[in-house]
Amino acid sequence: MDIVVSNKASRPLYEQISTQIKAAIMSGELKTGEAIPSVRSLAKSLHISILTVQKAYATLQEDGFIESTAGKGCYVSAQNQDFYLEEQQKKIEEHFTDAIEVARASGISLDKLINLLTLLYQEDE
Repeated sequence: MDIVVSNKASRPLYEQISTQIKAAIMSGELKTGEAIPSVRSLAKSLHISILTVQKAYATLQEDGFIESTAGKGCYVSAQNQDFYLEEQQKKIEEHFTDAIEVARASGISLDKLINLLTLLYQEDE
């Protein structure tokens, strides 16, 4: 698993790390029970602070993607896919709420909004 971070990106380094590890888990590159790099080794390989990696791992653990075992390291959690899907659904709901507010304020009907969503969703298929 290769993790690449950039100081020039708009997102914080810890977020870049956690996003890439989540993606590796969801794609199957990292399997349930598989060890992920230690905090120290990842910090050293990326030339960043240990605290930054610890924050990324803490976020991953809070979201249920990894489990930490004292003295043994961090491993991919078995519950990760459900947590990820729930997280993505929350993001979609937030965007839908914003879109609905704009549609209501503009007088756009639910039918038109549904048609627009359908067109946009099918556009890249």
